Amino acid sequence: MRTFALLVLCAVVGVCLSAGGTSSSSVSDSPSNEVFVKRDLASALIKRQKRAGPAPAAALTFTQLESLREVCEVNMACEEMAETAGIVAAYTAYYGPVPFRVQDLGLG
Repeated sequence: MRTFALLVLCAVVGVCLSAGGTSSSSVSDSPSNEVFVKRDLASALIKRQKRAGPAPAAALTFTQLESLREVCEVNMACEEMAETAGIVAAYTAYYGPVPFRVQDLGLG
């Protein structure tokens, strides 16, 4: 998504630069001829991605993550998935939701 926004911004700048006409421009052009993008237009082109909240792995303590790893070590498929997709995704795929409550995580 960022590459698309950057591509659109470059296209807008290119169009603005070429729309000035076919006359040759000199180095002594006044600053009023420079390309400026209005602040509201720039913010509409490049928006930050909003996220729902912290990732479950970021909210878990080291001890909680270690206990998930210990459970996953028994199942070879779970252990392999943990190495590629992460321990929370592997545990959730093989054993269901993480057994820690929101109160245990300090989020609620």
